[in-house]
Amino acid sequence: MNQTRTFLIFALMFVAYLLWTEWQKDYGPHPQPPAATAQTDTAKSADGGVPGAGAPAAVPTDSASSAGKGELVTLSNDVLRLTIDTRGGSVVRSDLLAYPSEPVTKKNPNPPPARLLDDEEADFFAVQDGLVSSTGAAPDHRALFQAGTTDAKLVDGQEAVSLDLTWSDASGVKVTKRYTLKRGAYVVDFNQHIENGSSAAWAGNAYQQMQRVAPPKANWFKSYTDPAQHSFFGAGWYSPENKFESLLVTDFAKKPLNRAFTGGWISMLQHYFFAAWIPPADQNVTYSTAIVDPNSASPRYLVRAFGPAIQVQPGQSADSPARLYIGPKLQGTLDAIAPGLDLTANYGWLTIIATPLHWLLSQLHAISGNWGVAIILLVLIIKTALFKLTDAQFRSGARMRKLQPRVQALKERYGDDRMKMQQAMMELYKKEKINPMAGCLPILITFPIFIGLLRVLSESIELRHAPFFGWIHDLSAPDPFYVLPVLYFIVTLLTQRMMSTAGMDPTQAKMMKVMPLIFGVFFAFFPAGLVLYWTVNGGASLLQQWWINRSVDRAHEKARTA
Repeated sequence: MNQTRTFLIFALMFVAYLLWTEWQKDYGPHPQPPAATAQTDTAKSADGGVPGAGAPAAVPTDSASSAGKGELVTLSNDVLRLTIDTRGGSVVRSDLLAYPSEPVTKKNPNPPPARLLDDEEADFFAVQDGLVSSTGAAPDHRALFQAGTTDAKLVDGQEAVSLDLTWSDASGVKVTKRYTLKRGAYVVDFNQHIENGSSAAWAGNAYQQMQRVAPPKANWFKSYTDPAQHSFFGAGWYSPENKFESLLVTDFAKKPLNRAFTGGWISMLQHYFFAAWIPPADQNVTYSTAIVDPNSASPRYLVRAFGPAIQVQPGQSADSPARLYIGPKLQGTLDAIAPGLDLTANYGWLTIIATPLHWLLSQLHAISGNWGVAIILLVLIIKTALFKLTDAQFRSGARMRKLQPRVQALKERYGDDRMKMQQAMMELYKKEKINPMAGCLPILITFPIFIGLLRVLSESIELRHAPFFGWIHDLSAPDPFYVLPVLYFIVTLLTQRMMSTAGMDPTQAKMMKVMPLIFGVFFAFFPAGLVLYWTVNGGASLLQQWWINRSVDRAHEKARTA
């Protein structure tokens, strides 16, 4: 197999990967909710069973919004602004102040912050919590609370700010929800303080949950140009026994979660950002997923953490704490919050490749201060590491190019007898000490790196809206003026002209002529950072091939005149 066939193999592998990805999105399993699906949206007992006599009370399936909104109040620090509905004490909006919703440009210097939680119906995503009791009154995520202030904001000199919401019942039971934000943190410390002023013992359970709608299906153009369309969208959870697991929203009806374990957490993941409930590490919690209103036009996908029983004697009080993360997938920092939280980046089966690539890129960015420069440096490191392999590949290609007149003579000699032609070519390669397989190994090594880098550029929050130079304001989005795809097309065209066509049939030769154009069109819709990587990689290979061709030509001329 010569250099051109190696290039074709890479092209086929790449196209197969794209087709497989698109097939999964368009023809993969979609939810076919059974009639009983909505019934799964109930609280489970500690052993995972459905509540019965003497079991914990069920969590209501309807959302807080169905009971009408209360007052909207805000809690904010320097990086996060939360909007909380006093109806249920639910967090219904979250603005990530350090992450603009659009790239910063001269025309748009102050875009609004990115929003993760949202109470708009089309993008509904809410964080909810509450208490249920089978023996007395308890405020679930539909109860009406009272807020002490409408705007709790971190000010200079403060390290933390809190917002209290209170609810009370005529029986004497009082519950205070407290949300606390520390400076620079995306972690919300949450606590439900239960005071039993009644004459009877109070027993119940605390729960935390998230509800959201699925993203609208994008048109064909956006499905290629928007990296979010290729990102994981669904639930993720962690247990010490099984580590990180995930479930696409399209699989909620097919493979619902219902499991109890200690020391875990549950989350809702989307492109770049996520929200997660993290119960105390020593609590045995039942984690579950469900579909709310599965037969509606916009079903809601729910994940829940249902805590152990809480007993409060008359005149006593108890606390039910938890932590809530609402923010970016900042790798290298999340595991300090909870074990396995770094895995929310969710590179999937490419984790083993993408994780070290992200680490290396981060180190190169720390040196260069520019993610585009870091990508170029990554190319140079990879090219240096694979220099011996690519040197053998290019020398083999250069020698094969010198054999083209002799190969053409063999074609004329054997005509359409392909078997004899192949045998004659192999004898010629053996005589000239050329290994036709020399070009395969570098491609087999660089292809996983290429796909792994695609995942890094698509999923890493650090590269979101990261500028390069000039017209490129976002390396994770396509080049707006297609300059890099055109440069890649030129590099590929020049590389193709240096390749050997020895032994190639006319069909292959025609296919090779259109491959630069096909790849240029493909890359027009890929993240600019990925096209930058492959353009620089192709340019470096082109220079290496040119230099080797010159050295082989000089050696051939020297041998001819000797």
